[in-house]
Amino acid sequence: MARVDVQALSVTYEGVDRRVDALHSLDLSIDDGEPIAIIGPSGCGKSTLLLATAGLVAPTSGSVRVGDEPVVGPRLHTALILQDFGLLPWKTVMHNAALGLEIRRVPAPERARLVTEALERVGLAEFANAYPGELSGGMRQRLAVARALALEADLLLMDEPLSALDALTREDLQGLLLDIWRQRGHTSVLVTHSIEEAVYLGRRVVVLTPRPGRVAAIVENPEMGDDDFRDTPAFYERCAELRRLLAAEGAFGEAAS
Repeated sequence: MARVDVQALSVTYEGVDRRVDALHSLDLSIDDGEPIAIIGPSGCGKSTLLLATAGLVAPTSGSVRVGDEPVVGPRLHTALILQDFGLLPWKTVMHNAALGLEIRRVPAPERARLVTEALERVGLAEFANAYPGELSGGMRQRLAVARALALEADLLLMDEPLSALDALTREDLQGLLLDIWRQRGHTSVLVTHSIEEAVYLGRRVVVLTPRPGRVAAIVENPEMGDDDFRDTPAFYERCAELRRLLAAEGAFGEAAS
């Protein structure tokens, strides 16, 4: 089970001569298998919320639970995809996709099976022996997705994973992420600055306040995942609603359509 419960979460970063309150008393619950998107002004704590859920940032106060367990460090079945892909340039596509499994000491035969299946799923099987420097930006992002898939995670956390891609490649990978969610039914949390991306990939879209981040609004998006949703009036209405909410939070212009 990968239900996520965030209760009164506050995170403060202590510097040499100042402190930054990134999140303050934030509450959020995500159902098992639910895909949500998080959007808000720059610096509002979106990435901090994701990292706290991943067990990479400790709460100053409050808590994060996944299933029945408190998050006190990295979790075995949580996968994190970052904006910079997190690839090792001196390792092949196959070895990059297997990194998480190697760290978890999965036996070599099982590791090879899982990685092969993941690379096939994202269309990179023929590039298994290539290096990241030989891949396009979109292919490198597919590799980052493959590494997450190989872990067979039930919770997928994504921190602006498509923001550096051109528009056509970005839409293609949005479709891939949607197809994978439809097939696997995992819980997913996407942090993005794109209103349209949030609506396309989030069954609910969570709007955060300026720093310190709290939940300002949650927009229900039940049509997410429907065929041709991007071309429906409901999609445009949802985008317009989010623009109004972001404008109210002083974020208009921070979130790109």
